[in-house]
Amino acid sequence: MNLTALFTGFFNSEKTGGFILIFCTIISILLANSGLQVPYTAFWESDVNGHSITHWINDGLMTIFFLLIGLELEREIYIGELSDFKNALLPIIAAVGGVVVPAGIYLALNYGTTAQAGAGIPMATDIAFAIGVLSLLGKRVSASLKVFLTALAVIDDLLAILVIAVFYSTGISFTYTAIAVGIWIVLLILNRLKVYSIIPYIIGGIVMWYCMLHSGIHATIAGVLLAFAIPFGNGDERSTSYVLQHWLHKPVAFFILPVFALANTAMVFNTGWTDGLFTMEGIGILSGLTIGKPLGIMLFSGIAVITGLCILPADLSWKDMFGAALLAGIGFTMSIFITLLAFDDQSLVEIAKTAIIFASLFAAIAGMAWLHFTLPKEKSIDS
Repeated sequence: MNLTALFTGFFNSEKTGGFILIFCTIISILLANSGLQVPYTAFWESDVNGHSITHWINDGLMTIFFLLIGLELEREIYIGELSDFKNALLPIIAAVGGVVVPAGIYLALNYGTTAQAGAGIPMATDIAFAIGVLSLLGKRVSASLKVFLTALAVIDDLLAILVIAVFYSTGISFTYTAIAVGIWIVLLILNRLKVYSIIPYIIGGIVMWYCMLHSGIHATIAGVLLAFAIPFGNGDERSTSYVLQHWLHKPVAFFILPVFALANTAMVFNTGWTDGLFTMEGIGILSGLTIGKPLGIMLFSGIAVITGLCILPADLSWKDMFGAALLAGIGFTMSIFITLLAFDDQSLVEIAKTAIIFASLFAAIAGMAWLHFTLPKEKSIDS
């Protein structure tokens, strides 16, 4: 299987970005628990035009991250792995299983409690972290395994975005929502009229984001909508979508996600901080990501293959699939993002963040160890 240049670029940028995310997370936690604790944590809560710096990062910069995810999803649908229904069906079904089962486990433990809203937390996979860990195995990783994990994570994030739009949007303003939708329709019309200049789309996207910010629907959804309005054409290197996606890779991997990690992992570990891991909320997140994710992915994939709905690619084994399923339990970025939407109670937020970090660490180590011992010792691929 040959990998396109853009997919390779995406994979490589996410790979490096994953390492940077790990580094930023460690640095942020160390600073938050050092002699610089007060000024460091206060900085992220500093007021800028009525909102904290963290809020602007989560509602502003992360919109650009979602724009990149939308562009990658658009490419996969038009000319990538998701363009062929039979090829697309396996990661789609796997992703659904990886969403339904973890959420079900969490709800089974937290239904009817103040933590119930966190059901979406163990649903998501962090693309950067998952690919970063996978890349440590180098050329032993087959092209099919790379593509499967990437497609699974992209679809997983799309499902998480839909969950955010439906379940984590409150106090809907129909006026602002109507204006945002109207702008999106205008951008789609420009697309149909073959307007390829990026400028009107960027201007329209900013105004749409502003309306989304005041609509009650989470502002980051504007990034995904904008992605599907930007002209794709035939997807070659001259297409508007390709150029923008290529340009966004490095800013997202090397700036936006690291800044998100720094801002959202400034966690102070006081005495007894591990107690939260043994609450129903903590156990729900831990079990959802480390057990529910691989169980859901393997169960749904197995049923799909046994019933003939899908087939495994020639160079992708069930052992490979299980390794990818373990890595899908790395929820970090999207899980923390959903945590901030789900809870207003800071104690619940801190418990969730701690559980996410521990679960993601376990998933990374387990997935890495499994693939290290099961993948062929030497495998030459065109990457």
